[in-house]
Amino acid sequence: MATPVKVAKTDSWDDCFHAAVEVARQAGEEIRRAFSSEKRIETKSCAVDLVTETDQKVEKMIISTLREKFPTHSFIGEESAAAGEKVELTDNPTWIIDPVDGTTNFVHGFPFVAVSIALSVNKEVVVGVVNNAILDQMFTGQLGKGAFMNGKPIHVSGQEDLSQSLLISEFGSSRDKEKMDLVFSNLGSFLNEKNSAHGVRSMGSAALNMSHVACGGGDAYFEFGIHCWDVAAGYLVVKEAGGVVLDTAGGPFDMMSRRVLCASSEKLARTIAEGLTQMELQRD
Repeated sequence: MATPVKVAKTDSWDDCFHAAVEVARQAGEEIRRAFSSEKRIETKSCAVDLVTETDQKVEKMIISTLREKFPTHSFIGEESAAAGEKVELTDNPTWIIDPVDGTTNFVHGFPFVAVSIALSVNKEVVVGVVNNAILDQMFTGQLGKGAFMNGKPIHVSGQEDLSQSLLISEFGSSRDKEKMDLVFSNLGSFLNEKNSAHGVRSMGSAALNMSHVACGGGDAYFEFGIHCWDVAAGYLVVKEAGGVVLDTAGGPFDMMSRRVLCASSEKLARTIAEGLTQMELQRD
């Protein structure tokens, strides 16, 4: 990513970390309460890009809570962006928020739904929290302090061999034929007689996909078309768990590029990058 953040002390962002954990827990409780209730569903960019009143309510709660504690900080939120607010990542401390990552899962009662909250300083993520309250899984990362699930340290699998790997990817919300052809082509690159992983999984949440690579459940995850709020927290959780996060072409990860590849090892990440057909996307 960008130039590493300069902090005078390793605990400089402790207050922000604890605030993020607490508000993610509160947001998770709101999602849990609404999970089995009837939902009012609207669409955004297309018929399968869904949003509910819970997405909007939770984002407002997170932003208002954090803004009260940190009034000089900036904010990027998925629903705020959908409503027309400009997405701008500067060196100022910036909270990057996806209130309900996995909205389609939430709508259907599929329990892979997460609150994703990250803090970026000098364009480097220093705090990351991903909370799946439905399954009671809280993934956290703080720059230089490791990654955890429910307070217990987690680590990537360390797998280097594609043929021994479980991959994670997504189909996305676009139904454009060119995009879908590329998605299936890329999956086929790793699921054929000559070059095959153990399998591919799709959880429907970028933040949870990355978190499960971080804890060793999956060995790599790649996707085109995600946004900064989908991957900012997961980026730090993976890195602090000992994993690798790159651009899909194998270069440095750019949080605003809408492309991500994370893996349990540099070798596996490079193998996957070499097998992917790339897609250029409009930046966040």
